Amino acid sequence: MKVSVTRLEHFNAAHRLYRPEWSDEKNTLVFGKCSNPNFHGHNYNLEVKLTGVPDPETGYVFDLKLLSELIDKHVLEVLDHKNLNLDVSHFQSLIPTAEHIAIVIWKMLRPHIDDQLELKIKLYETERNCVEYPAD
Repeated sequence: MKVSVTRLEHFNAAHRLYRPEWSDEKNTLVFGKCSNPNFHGHNYNLEVKLTGVPDPETGYVFDLKLLSELIDKHVLEVLDHKNLNLDVSHFQSLIPTAEHIAIVIWKMLRPHIDDQLELKIKLYETERNCVEYPAD
């Protein structure tokens, strides 16, 4: 009898989508406005979902207060109010697309959560654009 619990969080970050080995023209053709050399920002909404069997003693799949603390320490302190390209080591050689950001967040949290629990990240880059990792 599995149950899912979800913690909602929010962070702000700037980024630029580009490949340094490409010309400015090619970057603009592929990434459009997202390749602005002066960067651009988003107000990201983050959903961290854990799925598993509730503990018979506590009734919790996972203590949501603890999950909030883990997200704050391992994700928000690293990403919030940062330039992802310049300030975050994970993106030194990785284009900070929403897809890559979701994967990086998953990797940040996975070591701190019991392997018996499924971990899913849903990241909203805008109200209309979101990504999930892992995909169903």
